[in-house]
Amino acid sequence: MSDVRNVIVIGGGPAGYTAALYTARANLEPLVIEGFNWGGQLMITSDVENYPGYPDGVLGPTMMQDFRRQAERFGAEFVTDDVTRVDFSERPFKVWVGDDLYEAEAVIVATGASARQLGLESEQRLQGRGVSYCATCDASFFRGKVVVVVGGGDSAMEEATFISRFASKVYLVHRRDEFRASRIMVDRARADEKIEFVLNKVVEEVLGDTSVTGVRLRDTVTGETSELETDGFFVAIGHDPNTALFLDWLDHEPGTGYLLTKGKGTQTNIPGVFAAGDVQDHVYRQAVTAAGSGCAAALDAERFLAAERQRRASEAQPV
Repeated sequence: MSDVRNVIVIGGGPAGYTAALYTARANLEPLVIEGFNWGGQLMITSDVENYPGYPDGVLGPTMMQDFRRQAERFGAEFVTDDVTRVDFSERPFKVWVGDDLYEAEAVIVATGASARQLGLESEQRLQGRGVSYCATCDASFFRGKVVVVVGGGDSAMEEATFISRFASKVYLVHRRDEFRASRIMVDRARADEKIEFVLNKVVEEVLGDTSVTGVRLRDTVTGETSELETDGFFVAIGHDPNTALFLDWLDHEPGTGYLLTKGKGTQTNIPGVFAAGDVQDHVYRQAVTAAGSGCAAALDAERFLAAERQRRASEAQPV
């Protein structure tokens, strides 16, 4: 059993590393259990051009290495492995990595969310080479080009509409001829002259060796296959927060699993446990908003620990 820490940060993305930076600079000596696949969704993003401070753009993995190195500079300690179990029933809170137990007076949950994927080998191979899961992140790279968007929900309609500001043509591919998206979102996409609906089709393969050149489609009614030339391939079938470990402890949205925080802060239903980044944000999902949320969680944790120290000092004084 390790010594009780001030703060444990669970997660190694923009939110987790920013929380680590701020808690480290506050002399809280955070332990960051960053996960085996640290860096989050930025690790499958090639060029990032919309993060302040990088005027020439930056590779996603490079930016995450910068975040990590900056937190480490101020004393953050890292465990590059996955949390396997938590116990938030009392303080100190308990966090396990396999058989190793770590304890802390405060915990910041920043495990992020994962974009749902189609599960194609070609999709994974071409990630960052024309395959994307974020229109607001990558649409500008396809200015004047042809793009395919896959999905049938509000997010797919929103992504297609956003991408059409840059692309010359957007094909919206959906496996049925009906949509989960709201009527107003569908009507908005249909009214866009650059968007063409390709219905009753599923993607069997993303084509291209070093970059996306097209997709192979299968008709869900006839079974016939066809190919569609494209420069970009956006998967817009939703995100899943990485919250399975915490659902028995922390309040969350029914059905989605996104963690709930109180008011404008990052405090969860358990005092001393905070949530930051995409694990509790299904609206913005940007690196910069996740980093801001990580900063907020660190400040909230610092104030919580200061209040606890003051309370214990008051209780220790003789009456």
